[in-house]
Amino acid sequence: MGPALVTLYALTLDPGVRELRAADHLLHSLAAELALPEGAFGCTHLVHGDRPRVALSLTLPSEPHLRTTEERLTAQGHEVSHGAPDAAGRAVLYPGVSSLTGTLTVGELLSRSAIDRVTVLGGAGEPAPDARIVTRDHVRPLWTGGELVLTVMPAVGGTLVPFEVPDPTPCCADH
Repeated sequence: MGPALVTLYALTLDPGVRELRAADHLLHSLAAELALPEGAFGCTHLVHGDRPRVALSLTLPSEPHLRTTEERLTAQGHEVSHGAPDAAGRAVLYPGVSSLTGTLTVGELLSRSAIDRVTVLGGAGEPAPDARIVTRDHVRPLWTGGELVLTVMPAVGGTLVPFEVPDPTPCCADH
């Protein structure tokens, strides 16, 4: 995996998962099993090289939460290391994610969640606070330069949608 980025109160799991969808599902399952505390983040990280896969990181709000979570994961048979694998994780679990459903304005999305900023793919600048985002109940921002940034793209009726679609078509699905 290479050198880990040391993030205070972060743990990395490398379950050997190859697809983002499976990694998302595992993060949600772990969050439910572990009853992660308010303020926790769960991210996916792409690992390249001889064995491409998706690693998971959990960032917790305090050292006691970190120790408890590490103990419980280890007891479940997971290999856990300290720190995050890189600084560019894709956030699946984060404060406010459950409130990002339906259609929201950019201002609502920012005020309800840990997302710091919204950018429009191929656009200059950030969208107006009253611009509408159709979330499709699937909002996956990325850590960029220490900020949680959601990339969106223009959609029908002057709305915006998150760049990542909830149910992507697998490569070569029609073959």
